[in-house]
Amino acid sequence: MAAQAGKLVVVGAGAVGSSTAYAALIRGSARDVVLYDIDQAKVEAEVLDLAHGTQFTGASSITGGTDIALTAGADVVVITAGAKQKPGQTRLELAGTNARILEALMPQLLEHSPEAVFVLVTNPCDVLTVVAQRIAGLPAGRVFASGTVLDTSRLRWLLGERVGVSRSSVHAYIVGEHGDTEFPLWACATIGGVPLRDWAADGGGKAFSPEALEELAQEVRTAAYRVIEGKGATNYAIGLSAARIVEAVLGREDAVLPVSTVLSGQYGIDGVALSLPSVVGAGGVRRVLEVPMDDGELARLARSAEALRASARSLGY
Repeated sequence: MAAQAGKLVVVGAGAVGSSTAYAALIRGSARDVVLYDIDQAKVEAEVLDLAHGTQFTGASSITGGTDIALTAGADVVVITAGAKQKPGQTRLELAGTNARILEALMPQLLEHSPEAVFVLVTNPCDVLTVVAQRIAGLPAGRVFASGTVLDTSRLRWLLGERVGVSRSSVHAYIVGEHGDTEFPLWACATIGGVPLRDWAADGGGKAFSPEALEELAQEVRTAAYRVIEGKGATNYAIGLSAARIVEAVLGREDAVLPVSTVLSGQYGIDGVALSLPSVVGAGGVRRVLEVPMDDGELARLARSAEALRASARSLGY
């Protein structure tokens, strides 16, 4: 299995960072994968464990440690370091602690990899994207978050399971905050080209009532809390999501993914990072798409933006 050329640095050797490195190795997302953390015993153990399996992962290599110089020359830096979300805690409540971590970390990473694309996975990723982009002073397209890429995957899985159709034939997006105010774009959702709201049930009639759609949206919004309650963290699916984003960048794919970028006028929103379908390729986010939304969806997007704006303002950003 051939790996894509390029150097990926994963910052943070916790559950999410290690899962991201693992996913990148088995998918061949980057030729060189580096895991960086300040916890020497932890990062060295994770790198050793991953390295022992590289006979089975193709051409990718894994190195890592506590020396920030190991990150030098990265093409993509995925940041997962930060305090972990606790059961019952919202993502926005994490903001203060993790913003302080970023303020110390970003200048060092930028010094060693001035041409890199930075992908924030640490929660609350939308607010932290604003923080990181302003610290770095880079174009918004080079500092963005994984956003609702995972939430969108959760939604497509649920829809596919509900109607018995492959996930690859389901086209629907979760947008807005990666968190409690996120919402699906039902207005443009389709299954095999058929508008979702028109999809017929096997026995006739509409497969999805407004109430059923709201139940699905709520299930996506609370999915992370269910996983955290049972096992303490979400890690596998977000690791795969981050690896997919890395592939879009290093592979110059121009793939449409709902990542979170600091907006500059889209839907009348400015200076706030929100997830919207975006073209991701060489150099990061190349374009943020303004997909059709009905009046209700536009109102929910504005509410999501205001919630995130208030959180960023409370941090001084």
